[in-house]
Amino acid sequence: MLKRLFALTLLGGLILASCSANDGADDPLVVYSGRSEELVQPLIDDFTEDTGIDVEVRYAGSTELAATLIEEGERTEADIFFAQDPASLGSVADMLSVLPSDVLGLVDERFADDEGRWVGTSGRVRTFVYNTGTDLPLPNTIDDVIDPIWAGQVGVAPTNGSFLAFVSAMILERGEEATLAWLEGLAANDPVDYPKNSPIVAAADSGEIEGGLVNHYYLLRLRAEGEGDDSENWFIPAGDVGALVMPAGVAILSGTNLPAEAREFVEFLLTPEAQTYFANETFEFPLIEGVDPVEGLPPLSEINAPDINLSALADVLGVAARLVAEAGLV
Repeated sequence: MLKRLFALTLLGGLILASCSANDGADDPLVVYSGRSEELVQPLIDDFTEDTGIDVEVRYAGSTELAATLIEEGERTEADIFFAQDPASLGSVADMLSVLPSDVLGLVDERFADDEGRWVGTSGRVRTFVYNTGTDLPLPNTIDDVIDPIWAGQVGVAPTNGSFLAFVSAMILERGEEATLAWLEGLAANDPVDYPKNSPIVAAADSGEIEGGLVNHYYLLRLRAEGEGDDSENWFIPAGDVGALVMPAGVAILSGTNLPAEAREFVEFLLTPEAQTYFANETFEFPLIEGVDPVEGLPPLSEINAPDINLSALADVLGVAARLVAEAGLV
């Protein structure tokens, strides 16, 4: 009897150990995506088809998801954070794993976290979209945008995440005092407020305004819809934050039960297949070598972008929001 009890106890322990070893093996990879479903779900479907790995995606804004991760802490079910911007990734940096060097090395070092906790997946460039019929001289620097000749003619989206990221970069480049002065100059120039980038581009195209501060791909999306013939992107040439390159990025949560699958997802986003998708379907800049941007865009290497430490954006994002309000733009 004692031998039988011992055998049953041993067998039970082996079963429990086996179950523990396989914890999460049949679970889907959980991705918190600050990139919209419309943009990235087809690519995630391709990943599942290529790898056989099931993915459960929870969509929301990047800042909202970062706040959710902070609230959930170690209880989070997320394996992956796929974010619109480095600031959102940086705000949860303590929850992220360090990525392998061979993965980080697939992109230029300026598009990866200083400590290797996230890597860029595609790039968006700040640009000045303008109506092709304008008689006003196009800005050579971001400071030209606040010249009085542009009074009442520049569209901005001061509450939009991309504008706040741009302001954050200016803080890193110039400091708080100079950034506030620039924002006050913009406010004094009576800019036209919009809730987001796409209506700025439409307004410039229609002639409602002469120009606007946006990300480059919104005009390309408008053209994909059969419009946008009366506007162009102007890449500000001075090398200041007017031509900031802002990557979307991806990271692995340190508490994931699926580290191999999570790494496979990150690696997939940096394959030629995925990078070509970003170029042709979302009109963003690919970040790996050997994949060209969509026709009509210059190579990323030809854009005179500022040298900004993107890993530090999270540290000043709150300051940026405060300065925008203090300047009277919201």
